[in-house]
Amino acid sequence: MAEAERIIGTPDIPDAAGAGPKTPDERPRGRRRILVLFTVAALAYALDLASKMIVVAKLEHHAPIEIVGDWLKLEAIRNAGAAFGMGEAFTVIFTVIAAAVIVVIARLARKLYSVPWAIALGLLLGGALGNLTDRIFRSPGVFEGAVVDFIAPKHFAVFNLADSAIVCGGILIVLLSFKGLDPDGTVHKD
Repeated sequence: MAEAERIIGTPDIPDAAGAGPKTPDERPRGRRRILVLFTVAALAYALDLASKMIVVAKLEHHAPIEIVGDWLKLEAIRNAGAAFGMGEAFTVIFTVIAAAVIVVIARLARKLYSVPWAIALGLLLGGALGNLTDRIFRSPGVFEGAVVDFIAPKHFAVFNLADSAIVCGGILIVLLSFKGLDPDGTVHKD
């Protein structure tokens, strides 16, 4: 068991001989992956937060701005529901789900040895934090707030940068799973 844990690089487990890593090259590289995760999350969160602040200040209660004709517009809306505005009566549930996702990702972080997984989970974390911030701090009240959406493609739901980060992170996780790469850095060929 100790040998298997040493091979996959489980954090905080000494090697089979009972001695910890001796040189910097032998140490697990989990800290760097955690740094990647939190850097990506912070960047996604900051971009989402800044974009929503600009949209609320400059675009809300104004006519939409056409970016590519009527195919892509910037249009400020408040979405109390989930994707496509569904589930407006379940705002509190969406808040709890977002908080649970954040807790799960934070717990997974200490076992994270894969940079691609760190990027994917960082995107999910940053997006979840962005939408959770809206749910907590925006009107009509705590845990019932409406998310600010503003990217409006023709014939599609209006979304924001947090939603984009969540979708990109989810797609990356599916691709990594198909490639057989696990969050701990191991590769399997099932």
